[in-house]
Amino acid sequence: MDQADDGLLLNLVSFGGEGGGNKRPKKEDKLTRLKRQRAEKRRALISSKIAASKQETPTGAKKPKLGTNGPTIEEDKHSPSPAEKERKIPSETESAHEKGKNFRSGPQQIVASLFRNNPEIPKVSSHAVEQLKEKIFSSDKFSELQLHPFLVTYLEEKMGLCHMTSIQQKSIPQIISGHDTLVKSQTGSGKTLAFAIPVVQHLQSIVPKIQRQDGPYAIVIVPTRELALQSLAIFQKLVQPFHWIVPGCLMGGERKKSEKARLRKGINILVSTPGRLIDHVQNTEALGLTKVKWLIIDEADRLLDMGFERDVAQIVNSLNEKQEGHRQTVLLSATLSQGVERLAGMSLVNPQLVEVSKPVTDTKVSKPDSVTVTQTTDDKFVIPEHLQQHFIVVPSKLRLVTLAAFILQKCKYAAENNKMVVFMATQDSTEFHHSLLVNTIASFKEEEEEEGDERDIEIFKLHGDMVQKERTQVFQDFSSTRSGVLLCTDVAARGLDLPKVKWIVQYNTPGTPTEYIHRVGRTARAGTRGSSLLFLSPSEVDYVQVLNDHKISMEEVSMKEVLQTLMVLSQELAEGRKSKGRHPHSVEESATVLQNRFETYLYQNKERIQLAKKAYQSFLRSYATYPSNLKHIFHMKNLHLGHVAKSFGLREAPKQISQFKDNKYAVKLQRKTERREQLHKEASLPHKRVNMSEYASGLDVVKTVKKRKARNKKAGKTKKRK
Repeated sequence: MDQADDGLLLNLVSFGGEGGGNKRPKKEDKLTRLKRQRAEKRRALISSKIAASKQETPTGAKKPKLGTNGPTIEEDKHSPSPAEKERKIPSETESAHEKGKNFRSGPQQIVASLFRNNPEIPKVSSHAVEQLKEKIFSSDKFSELQLHPFLVTYLEEKMGLCHMTSIQQKSIPQIISGHDTLVKSQTGSGKTLAFAIPVVQHLQSIVPKIQRQDGPYAIVIVPTRELALQSLAIFQKLVQPFHWIVPGCLMGGERKKSEKARLRKGINILVSTPGRLIDHVQNTEALGLTKVKWLIIDEADRLLDMGFERDVAQIVNSLNEKQEGHRQTVLLSATLSQGVERLAGMSLVNPQLVEVSKPVTDTKVSKPDSVTVTQTTDDKFVIPEHLQQHFIVVPSKLRLVTLAAFILQKCKYAAENNKMVVFMATQDSTEFHHSLLVNTIASFKEEEEEEGDERDIEIFKLHGDMVQKERTQVFQDFSSTRSGVLLCTDVAARGLDLPKVKWIVQYNTPGTPTEYIHRVGRTARAGTRGSSLLFLSPSEVDYVQVLNDHKISMEEVSMKEVLQTLMVLSQELAEGRKSKGRHPHSVEESATVLQNRFETYLYQNKERIQLAKKAYQSFLRSYATYPSNLKHIFHMKNLHLGHVAKSFGLREAPKQISQFKDNKYAVKLQRKTERREQLHKEASLPHKRVNMSEYASGLDVVKTVKKRKARNKKAGKTKKRK
């Protein structure tokens, strides 16, 4: 009886009653039945494979070599890849509005697999070359120099500095003796104190005491605003025992009105960027140069790279015209190029050349056109002794997930707090990656972590297009934080002393070995330990040999080992998927899920996609600017543009990416399209039938007929009047 009732209820539910609206299903034909049976078999096969893979441990699963063609997991050729599974199972985080009413009106987006059609990762032979080394610290103490006792006490007790570095031990006596000096030393060796201590020592010894109203006695020229702030902070510490000496700073991005007010009050040690200093020299009467006794040119090679040679020349000429008495000039650089020699010849008179690896020598650079320091401009660079250098070869499609995995590995799941600086090629790329990473991986939580135990990653950005107030705040916040990531351009590559930075990541290759040296010089400073990682694509591996030729030794890091970090995030990556409770069970699937997470975030908002497109285009423009001697390694023809687009979270083909309003070619094409549509619209107007003479020209028929009628009508009125 119960069974009959159940059957009756089932029939009622199946076919509906009088108002049910359900229709009896049609009888399926033979072809439909075969298709349904095959689909059921396919689903059963997939379910069995998933169940089998769940029983295996992630480390026990078979995995193919990354970067090869073909399926990513050894399975039947009919079973889908992880990317295809993700394509069939959209994220639950996608809202109904995005599913039903998507803002994209263009062609259908294609979600490509991360691990298919990648170029094969070649074997790289990196030779263990013998690197040039400089001894960082000397056995000499500051107390052994002829310095004011208050200055020595402040260095030892307040700043914790007892022993000098090697470059300080060699350069400070030479600078105090009054010679023009050319200082060359590796990054992080203490060059700032090497010139700051002699300047403060000299100014405090002037009798009678200098007054604030006297104006600048020392001018320090630096290439970037951040370096200006850092140098100013050092001078502010050193003059604490000598309160009558006033340091100050001028730099772009600040209000000129406020700077003029500070100049009227008086600044004795003036730290400035070249452009802003030239502006005040030419337009500010309160800036007097008559009493300048010191000119310091810091990071001279960077000044030249940024195009400040003409500005520095104008500053030197202005000082030569207005100063009274002798002026001592000090020029500092981590490398000595021909440009630096030219700058030295312009500003120095019979200088002493100071290098750690060589004895102090006289250099004949009294004239700009007769530079003779060529023996110092070799192409072998001094690397910090405790710097471990690595490189990783990553196909373009996998760059984004590999970077994210490396940041998580070193800054979130490491046993100790780590600070990391990631160098990007362009400002747009920095903006894009900062926006993406802050909103995706910054707050990932490990599977075993409890609610209050997770360590969020602080991610900062720094580039030249930011307002000065924001740049200053970022510089201070990153310097004071215990753990974090700074995404930046080369604005942070020179001179900056960022405390306790453990890792330098060069996400985009710098180009010249000199730029590489300055980037990695942000870590392993003053004898501390640090590491660096260089991202290379398979077509760029010859760059390792270029660095080897410059006595730079590197070790390779496996991409597979870096991506293994994503297995820790199985619970986090499983959230937002329709297949609830199903965690990614392989490295390949975890990477695919994370990439889809990035793409889902981007395609939820039109502005995010535009930001990714701008970053993509700026990267291509920067890639075309490598020097000619490296074009055989970094050439546009070596790039797979679709794979590069994937590394920016984009699914469109490159030709579609270029068609947006900021592209001048796209604007021109849009105008042509609009004109064509207008002509088509005019041509589709309804035609009028007119009677034409066989002798008519056929031009402007309608207008001609109307004119004739009007003329005849006017002529008829004239006859009636007569």
